[in-house]
Amino acid sequence: MSLLNEEFNTEQESGHQTCAWALKHELEREYHDKEWGIPVYDDHVLFEFITLEGAQAGLSWITILKKREGYRAAFENYDLLKLADLNEEEVPRIIESFDVVKHKGKIASVYNNARAAIELQKEFGSLSNALWQFVDGKQMVNHWEDMSDVPTSTEESKKMSKFLKKRGFKFVGETICYAFMQAMGMVNDHMVNCPKR
Repeated sequence: MSLLNEEFNTEQESGHQTCAWALKHELEREYHDKEWGIPVYDDHVLFEFITLEGAQAGLSWITILKKREGYRAAFENYDLLKLADLNEEEVPRIIESFDVVKHKGKIASVYNNARAAIELQKEFGSLSNALWQFVDGKQMVNHWEDMSDVPTSTEESKKMSKFLKKRGFKFVGETICYAFMQAMGMVNDHMVNCPKR
């Protein structure tokens, strides 16, 4: 029996159960337990997840988690100033040399988004301030009992998407923004019986 199955059985006995999406792969479980839904205010991490959530569009999250180190290597460990000096001319090199999603538009968007993020830092003092404004600076706590109850977008994610697109960001649709908000702890979407809630 795998460690994941042992933990699942122990949770069932205790009346708790980890969010269903995190039960398929050890990497997803680790991410769920240690990162997902924990409030993040660090610009560096916020930009990493703008990148990863945009890359995930149309794909499974486990695909992105497996490529996470490849993204860090490909994109200067998310150093905004370094990324802002680069452009779509880098795309062929990234596709050739790194373990990332081989989508030209998604790759090129990272450089564009870095420049847009720097402008938000100038305007709002930090990327964090610009993004957390959509939940008034504090985590929204939901009370979902079943994964099917969780929305794919909300009024807050629609507003964030519109805001970011207006400022030049790419791959920031309302569904991507909601996944980002969940990941960064702007909303707590752990199920009510999840031990990490």
